[in-house]
Amino acid sequence: MTAFSTITEPISAEGIDPSRSACVLIGVDDYTLLDSLRSVRHNLVELRAALTNEEIWGIPEDRIFTVANPSAPADLAGPIREAGLLAEDTLIVYYAGHGLIDRHEQQLLLTLPGSVEDQPDTCVRAGDVRRAIRDTGPALRRVLILDCCFSGQVLTEMTSVDSGRQGGQVAVETLRGVEGSYVMTSAPRDRPSHAPDPKRCTVFTGALVDVLRHGLPDGPPKLGLHAIFQTVKARITAMRPEMPQEPQDEDRNGVGRLDFVRNVAVLPPLAPAPDLVTELPRRSRLRTLLWSLTAGAAGLALGLGAPAAADWWQRNHPASATGSCGGHLADADAPRAVLLDHSDALNKKNVDYEAVEGLSALALVSERPAGVEALALADNSPGLLFPLTLGSPFDLNPTADTAHTLRRATGKKFPQWYDGEGMALEEGGRTVLVGSETGPAIRRFDIATGKQLGADFPIPEDLRFWPQGSAQTGRSIESLTLSPDGRHLYAGWEAALAKDGDQRGRALIRIQRYTGEPGGAYTPDKQYAYLASDGMHLVELVALNNSNGLLALERAYTAGLGTAARVVQLSLDQARDVTAEDSLYGLPADVFADETPVLDLAACPAGGPGAVATPASNHSNPLMDNVEGMALGKEWSTGRYKGWRPLYLISDDNGSGDQITRLYSLAVRLNP
Repeated sequence: MTAFSTITEPISAEGIDPSRSACVLIGVDDYTLLDSLRSVRHNLVELRAALTNEEIWGIPEDRIFTVANPSAPADLAGPIREAGLLAEDTLIVYYAGHGLIDRHEQQLLLTLPGSVEDQPDTCVRAGDVRRAIRDTGPALRRVLILDCCFSGQVLTEMTSVDSGRQGGQVAVETLRGVEGSYVMTSAPRDRPSHAPDPKRCTVFTGALVDVLRHGLPDGPPKLGLHAIFQTVKARITAMRPEMPQEPQDEDRNGVGRLDFVRNVAVLPPLAPAPDLVTELPRRSRLRTLLWSLTAGAAGLALGLGAPAAADWWQRNHPASATGSCGGHLADADAPRAVLLDHSDALNKKNVDYEAVEGLSALALVSERPAGVEALALADNSPGLLFPLTLGSPFDLNPTADTAHTLRRATGKKFPQWYDGEGMALEEGGRTVLVGSETGPAIRRFDIATGKQLGADFPIPEDLRFWPQGSAQTGRSIESLTLSPDGRHLYAGWEAALAKDGDQRGRALIRIQRYTGEPGGAYTPDKQYAYLASDGMHLVELVALNNSNGLLALERAYTAGLGTAARVVQLSLDQARDVTAEDSLYGLPADVFADETPVLDLAACPAGGPGAVATPASNHSNPLMDNVEGMALGKEWSTGRYKGWRPLYLISDDNGSGDQITRLYSLAVRLNP
């Protein structure tokens, strides 16, 4: 490999250099026949966050690979070999999942989603993983960390190479006769590893992340792997689990004693990140695997504190790769929006034999340190609400859980195509308001049962279909949002009413405001109008405040060109009530809402976080698809994007093989 000859500086003999190392994090949590291990999804997210955090170690994003639920042995070993080619200093490989023992050959088996007990051919032998680590690349040091039952068996296997020599010495030599190697396991060869809480990391990785993130108050400025191991072992021992779990480690040539991470308990914080500039570094997504596992539900790793979620994500998921998406502040050169990440992990997936498709609306349930939780509305029949976990806005890893079916109050299905397009989560997270183009209608549902609560909300006649009104068939209620205090509900119509038309290609869109009390009845009170961008329709709204501030998602499709998607900020403060206006056509400009462009998704870069594994339906920009859902997170109070907010977009694949369910995350800077 000619790349080996490019090393111009000697590898440090004192510490492990993150800029010249590489890391692979492998986890399996979703099994067909074995018990699921939901804790593993937290392991991957929390450990990656710690290792990429510059306050702790700071490995660059394009040098750490996250692989979840690899379906075949090659999917597990391939990333190890790829990272091995990249690593000059140290190659670190971590695995978490079920561990089994081959009873005939007494070998440790690392499992895959389809693994079957007593069928070694459905697993990956730990020896094959060792060979992948040993045989690839120029790294002078190799580190293997295993969090699985019976993981200590790997040390026994390596010792058996030469039973006449000391186990630790031979064990690490079987990785490779290089400058040094280090092995850490979560349990002895005959004991299980514990994962008692699916909402938290496993016991071993939880303790490991805790030590990395909080350091040792009485320790040195830099911590080595062995010092970390000793603390992890002591903490697990102090827990006194019913079945003891005693981590093991083996060290050769002092690799475990090299400086590895900063001891954040005794070192001052690093200098704050510089102010955002237009040209930000990009990471190579060619080396980043798209994986289908996410941060999961709420909960911190074992022993962690609980700072504000938004601040925690900023500190532990630094935005090392971004791309400006057009639109700039009037008083600065900094962009208004930056693409952080995208993921196709939900594309063409099934949950309990129900297709995750047609996702047309998105609502955030919580933004917690262990991951962002959301609901997605499918616009098929029957209407479905999919609980989602999204991961971090800087590292999207969405997964879907069993859907809630929307039903009548009696429990029966709706008699016709539901076509749910807009959704607003109510205070407390127990009920949701859903706008349906069929009708059109707005209804309240109990999320747990999926049953409708109360009567349909009133829809003004002129916003109905002919002959009552002049809404376009199939283009009525497309967006729904609640003000933060729950007093106002905004419903946006996708296209102009027939009687309103357009202004030189810009649709005259009506937004109906309702007033009421959270959880109670809502009554129509005012209608507002705005001029959509050229050729665009309104597909989503998000209320920014309690005083008529909105974020609007616009979308258009043009044959031969594909989809366009833009976000604009609306202010209704000076807009007039147009309820009594027979037609919007020809009205003066000061009647309409003020609008400020925020982002054009097509302007996001094709490289960095915009580099796609699978091109979408847009012919000019492979990143683009049929974006319909939008959700806005809480404002960041620290970090590079202090004062900005995370924005999530999701595309509707319409159940088509030609379109993609794609999740996007951006940082946006909005007007006050």
